[in-house]
Amino acid sequence: MANTIIECIVPAEAEGERLDVFAAKAAGVTRSRAGALIREGRVRVDGEARAKAGFVLRGGMAVRVEVPEAAPAAAQPEDIALDILYQDEDMAVVFKPSGMVVHPAAGNESGTLVNALLARLDNLSGIGGEIRPGIVHRIDKDTSGLLLVAKNDMAHLSLSEQIKAHTVQRAYRAIVIGGFKEAEGTVVGPIGRHPTDRKRMAIVPNGREAQTHWTVLEPLRGATLIEARLTTGRTHQIRVHMASIGHPVLGDPVYGPKKSPYPVAGGQLLHAFRIGFEHPRTGEHMLFEAEPEPRFTQWLQKLRQ
Repeated sequence: MANTIIECIVPAEAEGERLDVFAAKAAGVTRSRAGALIREGRVRVDGEARAKAGFVLRGGMAVRVEVPEAAPAAAQPEDIALDILYQDEDMAVVFKPSGMVVHPAAGNESGTLVNALLARLDNLSGIGGEIRPGIVHRIDKDTSGLLLVAKNDMAHLSLSEQIKAHTVQRAYRAIVIGGFKEAEGTVVGPIGRHPTDRKRMAIVPNGREAQTHWTVLEPLRGATLIEARLTTGRTHQIRVHMASIGHPVLGDPVYGPKKSPYPVAGGQLLHAFRIGFEHPRTGEHMLFEAEPEPRFTQWLQKLRQ
């Protein structure tokens, strides 16, 4: 496949727009990808390569964007079983089991969700200049549940913007320690890195805005089954917020009590069971749900007895 060339004239209504913003829209790529193309000298204005993403355009200028053929992904495809609930040419909805890391990293170079997706998804195209699945959002290693995956820059940009605008519906089921007096509530608290333990997150004054709505689904023996709905999606948000009100997720090795009332192995009993969004190409509202893993349901049954 040859490099793709996009040539267009800046319309009057785009007068004053940044080059990276205009190039991203023209080429159908993310703004960060457009910035990389500019730095590589692949974006020309009136025949001249411009090195600054913030270059201000004027109406009537000719912009040429060269998008190179996508390079092979650094991560390698691996034959790992994976439940794909839906996929088309633009995106997929997949079920990540607990215990699986999303992205390859030091100490987890293989066996990740990305390795599995590279082997399982059909018709992957370039995202950020690389043939790879676009992970739009993440869930923790020991959390199970649904994830959105983009197959091209257009889908990645659309889904990312929906998450940023808080229009993606994300609901979780969790078994938390203790009982509640109220039937529902909201935890509001900015989340950032813990001031002394960099591996933990915490509610801190200079953290990022975070809001979690919770509803009691079923009282259990020494615990409660709840539904948690995210307005924002910060790292470890539900785990941090529920622990902050005295109801840590059962089995949480980081935010739970040092001596748990129940010997849960395998990490926190937290499951991303519902996700709703607008399809990036058609605009159709899509909603998916998935039942939790046997480990979760087995503990639910135990605590009902």
